[in-house]
Amino acid sequence: MIQMGRNEYLKELHRVVIKVGTTSITKGGSGASSDFMDSIARQVKALKDKGIEALIVTSGAIGIGLSTMNARSRSREIPIRQAAASIGQSVLMQKWNDSFQKFGIAVAQILLTFDFYSDREKYLNLRNAIQTILEYKAVPIFNENDAICVKEIDAVFGDNDTLSAMVSIKMDADLLIILSDVDGLYDKNPKLFSDAKLISAVNEITDDIRASAGDTSSKVGTGGMRTKIRAAEICHEAGCNMIIASSDVENVIERIISGEEIGTIFLADKKERKKSRWIRYAHASGSIEVDEGAKKALAKHVSLLAIGIKAVTGRFDRGDVVNITCGGKIIAKGIPDYNSDDISKIKGLHSDKLEEALGHKNYDNVIRSENIVLM
Repeated sequence: MIQMGRNEYLKELHRVVIKVGTTSITKGGSGASSDFMDSIARQVKALKDKGIEALIVTSGAIGIGLSTMNARSRSREIPIRQAAASIGQSVLMQKWNDSFQKFGIAVAQILLTFDFYSDREKYLNLRNAIQTILEYKAVPIFNENDAICVKEIDAVFGDNDTLSAMVSIKMDADLLIILSDVDGLYDKNPKLFSDAKLISAVNEITDDIRASAGDTSSKVGTGGMRTKIRAAEICHEAGCNMIIASSDVENVIERIISGEEIGTIFLADKKERKKSRWIRYAHASGSIEVDEGAKKALAKHVSLLAIGIKAVTGRFDRGDVVNITCGGKIIAKGIPDYNSDDISKIKGLHSDKLEEALGHKNYDNVIRSENIVLM
């Protein structure tokens, strides 16, 4: 149960990510709603006037593109949706630019593939670019690059709810606001049950909370409540609060920031190091299978030694992220100090035998404890 009012959790905001869904942008029509987008721009200006940085994750490109192409009858075909994403994205960004220009704010388009956080060097370069955009008082506007990332178009694999959570934690946001066509999370589907009750606050993502989530009801959007709960889980683990609210609420962003009880707030659990966040959500280049002894040692937050390694799968370099498995189950992820070939040669050996086996030795540990994140 929440002991404090929302304003206590939202009183020291420095950076906010705002995710806007397709149905919110189109307002039930076939094109972007200029009035709605103007409203978002005006509210972002109000945030900036308070010293709060704002980043936007936008959906809507596919829906707008389908309408522009007159291709709604074939809207589920992947090539059609790829083309729609390309056509709709240019229209969508022009609409965002028009709205923000009314308030003297420049916008920057950033199209991401879903694994943008997997390569640390590329991620850091992207982060530096975004930080510079913010320093120049512009607003970064993110979307998935659906024209080339086919799997992200399908709701089973990817969505902008999850992407907005990843952007939030990678850019150290204090709050993620997901604006949708729903008021928040209900204890059961409000479209089917008239006695459904809105859940004001969630401290922990339980099985009951997951069971409350339903599927998307939109034909052009990919985000349903399940994807929003997944986004909440990501934010919860990484120390970022998240709120789901209806985009139909007047001045919804400003009122949320002021602490009004609007929508459902998912409270963050713990603060995790930036490096740990990256390791946790980065794509694994391979895997290292360890024995039970190593598993128990890792649970005590110690380094991984070669003697506890049973097998190596895949090819990876020193510095890549790998899964650490035991009995075929992923128990941790980490950044090894040796490549896959070297680890294959030293697996099962005592630390004092590494140099003899390799002709060199980087560390006594294969993966140092500070580079391991338990899953």
